[in-house]
Amino acid sequence: MEKNLTEGSVFKNIVFFSLPFLLSNFLQTLYGMADLFIAGQYNGSEVISAVSIGSQVMHMLTVIIIGLAMGGTVLLGQAVGAKNPKRAAKVIGNTTIIFVIFSVASLILLQLICRPLAKLIQTPAESLDQTVLYLRICFAGIPFIVAYNVIASIYRGMGDSKTPMLFIAFSCVLNILLDYLFMGVLGMKAGGAAIATVIAQTFSVIISLIPMLKSKSEIKLTKEDFKLEKSVSTGIMGIGVPVACQDGFIQVSFMIITAIANTRGVEVSAAVGIVEKIICFLFLIPSSMLSAISALAAQNIGACKLDRAKKTLFFGTAIAAGFGLFFAILFQFISEPVLLLFVKDEPKVVELGVQYLRAYVTDCFFAAFHFCFSGYFCAMGKSIISFMHNAISVVFFRIPGAYLASKIWPETLTPMGFAAPVGSAVSMLICVIAYLILRNKTPKFE
Repeated sequence: MEKNLTEGSVFKNIVFFSLPFLLSNFLQTLYGMADLFIAGQYNGSEVISAVSIGSQVMHMLTVIIIGLAMGGTVLLGQAVGAKNPKRAAKVIGNTTIIFVIFSVASLILLQLICRPLAKLIQTPAESLDQTVLYLRICFAGIPFIVAYNVIASIYRGMGDSKTPMLFIAFSCVLNILLDYLFMGVLGMKAGGAAIATVIAQTFSVIISLIPMLKSKSEIKLTKEDFKLEKSVSTGIMGIGVPVACQDGFIQVSFMIITAIANTRGVEVSAAVGIVEKIICFLFLIPSSMLSAISALAAQNIGACKLDRAKKTLFFGTAIAAGFGLFFAILFQFISEPVLLLFVKDEPKVVELGVQYLRAYVTDCFFAAFHFCFSGYFCAMGKSIISFMHNAISVVFFRIPGAYLASKIWPETLTPMGFAAPVGSAVSMLICVIAYLILRNKTPKFE
């Protein structure tokens, strides 16, 4: 089941390993959009709002879970690279136990705070009950969401990014079919969308376990591997927690910036909302490259092939930055027709959206650097660096920049759009400095 990524062409490895990541991220994005689209075909605005708000909350939660699972991916990759099956088995066992505890605690806590959480995020009164229903059902499925992402992290840590992609594709298709059944045929509104999501995740977990159980891997799990070992569990948490905090922090910052836009009126709010969706699609490439670099570099670091790990970083950054530069230039010319795909009879919204998008899209270039460096730092077991540069960027540049721009230039969204690229440029600078300090140091792991 495990694949050796410490030999052969570095460029070829990163391209073929990152493509399934990219497709997986695209399918996960499509997953949420399908719920919203189908809800709009059969329901009124209160249900559409409920599914939209609920899916945003679930996206944030999923991002945090994926961040936590990064610890298992990296440590497992290091063990596989070092050809240490006993260490790999211990990492898998400890990762499983940690996330069983996490899923149970999350299930209880989230059910208790479900309604207060919906009110905290300013859910409209007419959508409140449907939003709470959606969240309660999805939160009940937390163990399956956690289980899937843990299984996916294990596959990726062992060098296999293709298999998790196939599971997501299956889950996405099943979810869409069940959406039509529950919301369309049975008229179950937001609750139907939530039930479809949970069932799809459950089946995804079941089918992902089948090839794992049938695998003839050298990694053999025993009961002892499922006992928490301090050095392993702290290593998993030491990498995963900063990544989860970083990702959660970024999601919160997006919500704050959206709130700032909302105070400027409905036209600004609509323009910013549309652009955010476009940017999310464009960011699939650097996000996928981050995950690919962390897995590939971890195996090479485990095999004590530090030069190959560095080449993985350089090739990955070149690919992501190349695409980022292409998008940054392209959208200077096609922003208006792209905005018109989303809104046709609101010329002011299109005008504001073009201003915001032309500025914001430059972030695709700068973000490529700090995303890729973050993946490399995670592979080294230094994920705290990723958290720190993102925290500095968000707290001191992104949020204050967006707020000040909205106050100083209230007639245009161009300055506000540059807040994110400025923050990313600062992150990029911090990452380069950290890399130069750490480049000659050998990572320590068992």
